[in-house]
Amino acid sequence: MSATLKIIAAGATEGPLHELVPEFGRQNGIAIEMSFSTAGALKDRFVGGEKADVIAVSTPILEALGKEGRFVPGSIVEFGRASCGVAIRDGFLMPDISTPEKFKRTLLAARSVAQTDPAKGGTSGLYFVKLMERMGIAAEMKDKMKYGNAGRDVGALVQQGYAELGDTFTSEFVPIPGVRVVGNFPKEYEFVNGYGGAIPVGAAVEPAKKLLAFLTGAEGKATFKRYGLE
Repeated sequence: MSATLKIIAAGATEGPLHELVPEFGRQNGIAIEMSFSTAGALKDRFVGGEKADVIAVSTPILEALGKEGRFVPGSIVEFGRASCGVAIRDGFLMPDISTPEKFKRTLLAARSVAQTDPAKGGTSGLYFVKLMERMGIAAEMKDKMKYGNAGRDVGALVQQGYAELGDTFTSEFVPIPGVRVVGNFPKEYEFVNGYGGAIPVGAAVEPAKKLLAFLTGAEGKATFKRYGLE
């Protein structure tokens, strides 16, 4: 067993993992190191040689890396599915984003909108860029956009008043005080992404297995659900 169990994880899982993993560590007497980034950046770091005992990213990335033989066979698990949505700062009037037209009007009326930086591999940011093009508002939105390195940074931009609206996975807004989730994107524009974990080849397999079993157990499922990962 390694002296410290190392976890690298996507921002969409940050809230629930910050609740669950320290408790697991206390129960089992295991020191745990966690770091968070965008799923794309984590994939690049991992493929580039960074070592970890557990990697928690989007399920499409896990599946692709699994096909390359990078994980202990049978170790991939799913935590839940995150949905993209909108958040505002507490105290602001809740906009109506219930239909495509109302969502479009809300975006165009906003003075500024934060999203994860597509250049940093943010899954929601990459989607939102394509969505604005699909909605035909990319040109109008260009000068309004504010970029965060990860979802928590998008929430911080809203919290601190640098952006009127934030767009990312709603699970990334939930842990941030002073930020309220308006709702998910309208059905016609919804983006749902699965997230899970896996054990890399060469990891501390037994404690990593215990951790993944804990995260997918009853307490883990309830916590992920509370953060919007259904």
